[in-house]
Amino acid sequence: MISSLPKDVFGGRIVVIMTEGETRKAVDYLLEQDILGIDTETRPSFKKGHQNRVALLQVSTPNICFLFRLNRTQITQDIVRLLEDQTVLKVGLSLHDDIISLQRRRHFVPGYFFDIQEHVAEIGIEDRSLQKLYANLFGRKISKSQQLSNWEADVLSDAQKKYAATDAWACIKLFNELRRLQITGDYELIDEPEDAPE
Repeated sequence: MISSLPKDVFGGRIVVIMTEGETRKAVDYLLEQDILGIDTETRPSFKKGHQNRVALLQVSTPNICFLFRLNRTQITQDIVRLLEDQTVLKVGLSLHDDIISLQRRRHFVPGYFFDIQEHVAEIGIEDRSLQKLYANLFGRKISKSQQLSNWEADVLSDAQKKYAATDAWACIKLFNELRRLQITGDYELIDEPEDAPE
């Protein structure tokens, strides 16, 4: 049962980006890295047929995560520069959906992205959600408790910031572990029954 596993949380530095100047400095720093974890958050809509625009872009290194508040800054030219970059590997889950959400705010041509969900099937893994992948590979859980919170709030809570950073950072951990398993073949696939509903 995933619910009984110990929880993993990003323990590095979290930087909230609110202005165009901060965005430029953050993007300059990120484009000097070898690998980035990436994710987005959108304020949930409880009206049928209505979808809010993506409010937050999380981009993490192994030690620092930048939270770009797109509902404040919009997608600046520097964020376009990051998203279109072809040199730094950007890894995430269900990136197709994230990219479409971002493109609804501003058009860009996606750069060097790697969608973990599209590649886990190569080693036979069927559970593709972040929580299940992480539990299967590390025996630990990623909390989803803030998923439906208000990502357009004036000030993000500490819990929201930790949640958002953890999702982006976890993608780097998953990518590195999957790459290690593919190289070493050090894994065994086991069919397990589904968890009972919690």
